[in-house]
Amino acid sequence: SHVVGGTGVQPGAWPGIVSIQATWQNGTWHMCTGVLLSSQWVLTVAHCFARAGDVSMWEVVIGATDLSQPGPEAAVRHIQRLLVHQHYVAATARNDIALLELEQPVECSDYIQLGCVPDASLRVSELKSCYIAGWSFARGELPSRMCMVLQEAKVHLMDTELCNSSPWYAGAVHADNLCAGYPQGSIDTCQGDSGGPLVCKDNRADYYWLVGMKSWGRGCDTARHPGIYSSTQHFYNWI
Repeated sequence: SHVVGGTGVQPGAWPGIVSIQATWQNGTWHMCTGVLLSSQWVLTVAHCFARAGDVSMWEVVIGATDLSQPGPEAAVRHIQRLLVHQHYVAATARNDIALLELEQPVECSDYIQLGCVPDASLRVSELKSCYIAGWSFARGELPSRMCMVLQEAKVHLMDTELCNSSPWYAGAVHADNLCAGYPQGSIDTCQGDSGGPLVCKDNRADYYWLVGMKSWGRGCDTARHPGIYSSTQHFYNWI
């Protein structure tokens, strides 16, 4: 459950990213990833909550990169309300998008910032410098000392028609999806990175657009099966 081919990031490198965590009898676990859109709202994906139960017991960790040592700059909030897209279909992952309302607002800082969702005027397909991020267990650590460090990797936006061709996903990619990765595989997000952000640098300015949230894929980093993301631009009005 990690970014394959990723590298660890420095604190504050992804200030909008959040860890969505659930507490069970055997401890508290990172379940999904999301992005802070305002002081009290987080964007993520619907399938994270298919068997969630009472989400008021879940927590959102904001402003951390190492989940084993969040640091004083991090904030923790409970979830007050879960809004799943009204037309979400689990079987096909259509409309795989959700919003979380936090019980209390958070304040922005060097480590906590807001994601920017593009409206219809942005030509997302023309963006060239794109990255994904998610948490993984650091390699080489003993199981008793698992260190969950945020990973990032550079990816390419890929043509949706190519992703939908028969040797690839054979029609399973929808109009509300983006396809990102590499034809040969080698870099991708995996199951634990559900809701992980896909961001692309604006072609004319020094900031990044939040263009996608990790929805699904087949395997991790396999050839002709890049990551599939829910397009934030497609859901702009819903958000």
